[in-house]
Amino acid sequence: MLTKRIIPCLDCDLSVPEGRVVKGVRFKQIRYAGVPWELAERYSAEGADELVFLDITASHERRGTMVEVIEKTAERVFIPMTVGGGIKTIEDMRRILRAGADKITLNTAAIKKPELVKKGSEKFGNQCIVIAIDSKRTDRAESGHECYIYGGRQETGLDTMEWAKRVEKLGAGEILLTSMDRDGTKKGFDLELTKLVSENVNIPVIASGGVGNPKHILEAFTKGKADAALAASIFHYDEYKIKEVKKYLLGKGIPVRL
Repeated sequence: MLTKRIIPCLDCDLSVPEGRVVKGVRFKQIRYAGVPWELAERYSAEGADELVFLDITASHERRGTMVEVIEKTAERVFIPMTVGGGIKTIEDMRRILRAGADKITLNTAAIKKPELVKKGSEKFGNQCIVIAIDSKRTDRAESGHECYIYGGRQETGLDTMEWAKRVEKLGAGEILLTSMDRDGTKKGFDLELTKLVSENVNIPVIASGGVGNPKHILEAFTKGKADAALAASIFHYDEYKIKEVKKYLLGKGIPVRL
């Protein structure tokens, strides 16, 4: 049986020199959490399986800053790193991968230009392409869930489940599924959404948005059928340690890497 992964997420605000990690609630109410590479090094030492870096203030002009953040982090940690935010071209992907990232995550660019998913998969391998889906509950989509872009600021009219199935066909190797309704609330993952996507694709799904305690992560795996769980606040602000969460999961029969 494949082990379940615990993945800390570092939302990077690069509007300041060298960047900083921040965390919000439902993509708003942002507060400071730390220095990117320092948090990454700490999480690696604590037993994180992977790391996700998201440039939440992404623009072409700040792409160089993100490269520097990844380079500094790659010198300190040796676990897989996924990087996203403002990546719009194959050259953007190549630049981030050369800096030390192992995977690229796309959201807005993938929806605007779906062929980018296919081209990226063909160029770098499907294991390298992670599609981030920021999803919100709505009555406009058949599944009851709609994709949003531009950091959750713009609706698309695109059904979350249908888009998930499409990106798999385009060559995506993984889906990072964030519930905007639960993001930062600590009320637990949107298990209906997570299960819906997990059961309708054949690629790994990372549950994101709403974790407040180890039980929520357990539910993502048992009820949501996720392959990995993303968390931020509970780790950033020392509410729980990664090893503590993993020991809890192991005690509940969930296979994890200690």
